[in-house]
Amino acid sequence: MTVGDMLLATVPMARTLNLEFIETTSERAVVRMPDRADYHNHVGGPHAGAMFTLAESASGAIVLAAFGDQMSRAVPLAVKAEIGYKKLAMGVVTATAILGRPVAEVVAELDAGKRPEFPVAIEIRRADGAVTGEMTVVWTLRPNA
Repeated sequence: MTVGDMLLATVPMARTLNLEFIETTSERAVVRMPDRADYHNHVGGPHAGAMFTLAESASGAIVLAAFGDQMSRAVPLAVKAEIGYKKLAMGVVTATAILGRPVAEVVAELDAGKRPEFPVAIEIRRADGAVTGEMTVVWTLRPNA
């Protein structure tokens, strides 16, 4: 099962947008959302909520790729998210997520009995390459009791 398949199997909301997981590694996740009229807002582009879900799903994919081997002892949870809508998004949009801390550093904190937090930065782009949105999601690995 791929990271994208795993995310879609465990997060039903992500399935509603027909997301396509293009790349999922511990360094980068790239997720594409098709252009569908039922995802549109009042100006004909993807609804802000759909763009948020796309970006958050890309962040979740990189978290699973980077820390999937830690799932037996910790649960990944989004702590907070901030998004900025920069330009009108039209058509197919793609979110690219980058992990903000080295994996080894986060795992070392978990090994030390801490609850590490780490940011994931996401850019949302339309087909012409223009950045239409930027999002940061802060994640944690909550140790299992």
